[in-house]
Amino acid sequence: MTSAWYSTECHRLWRGREDPEENGDTRRWHQVMQPCNEKSVPGHALLGLSCDAGVARNQGRAGARQGPGALRGQLANLAYHLDAPLFDAGDIVCDGDALEDAQALFAQRVASLLDQGHRVIGLGGGHEIAFASFSGLLRQRLQSSALPRLGILNLDAHLDLRQAARPSSGTPFRQCAEHCAEHQVGFHYTCLGVSRSGNTRALFDRAHQLGVDWVMDEDCLDECTGVVQEAVDRLLAKVDAVYLTVCLDALPAYVAPGVSAPSARGISLRLVEDVIDYVRARVELPVCDVAELNPERDIDQRTARVGARIVERLAR
Repeated sequence: MTSAWYSTECHRLWRGREDPEENGDTRRWHQVMQPCNEKSVPGHALLGLSCDAGVARNQGRAGARQGPGALRGQLANLAYHLDAPLFDAGDIVCDGDALEDAQALFAQRVASLLDQGHRVIGLGGGHEIAFASFSGLLRQRLQSSALPRLGILNLDAHLDLRQAARPSSGTPFRQCAEHCAEHQVGFHYTCLGVSRSGNTRALFDRAHQLGVDWVMDEDCLDECTGVVQEAVDRLLAKVDAVYLTVCLDALPAYVAPGVSAPSARGISLRLVEDVIDYVRARVELPVCDVAELNPERDIDQRTARVGARIVERLAR
């Protein structure tokens, strides 16, 4: 397994349009993005997990390895409307099947970036990024509190609580539950947009056993109201900070075709953005990520464009 904090490939992707003849602030993300180092002032730090092993182990369609690069390519040309600086912390690259090593290294890097005062935005890749992101956050918080109150909010068609001999893109939240138990901290997990046909009875039974709160896709309207807001509020009442993760397969297949398992129904992009805004206004969001982008299956870069829009929303 190899890693690169800020590779030449990452730097090459931060290029785009410039408007030198326009008056006022014409900056785009590629013009303000900086490589992240130990002297960087606190800001938003992007960290990619370039990995196909998790999806492959979960019997999914390979191609997620190129996800972080595709997201950067779409982020580069976005207009810059933020107050905080932007940094690229590079990619953790998983070679072959070395998933556990890649997750451990990603978690270590997340904890280090948090210690520097950054907010971390993960770029996937398969949803195996979730265990890496959360375990990095928990590691950092355990340094200052014996019992940190952390919540997990997942927008996803799948509960991702599978039992399996080895970790995969289908096991991250079961791993998070086990990790919390090991450290004797509460496991507070809410999933919005769950597909009944995409999750077996065994997965719903496990969710019950672990005290997971979820809302079915058919009950998710276009705003954070009703049962969605109630579920989010129940989570926020238990925690001091939230790890928020957006799996792109939560969106309908016509919006996000470039994923391992496209959704027949899904939830709206408007709801995703509304939930992000609702949570961000009420609790600390030290770590977020966007997962399951598979550029090899994308059509006209639709999914990458949507993923970039969500990343920009998380960074506001």
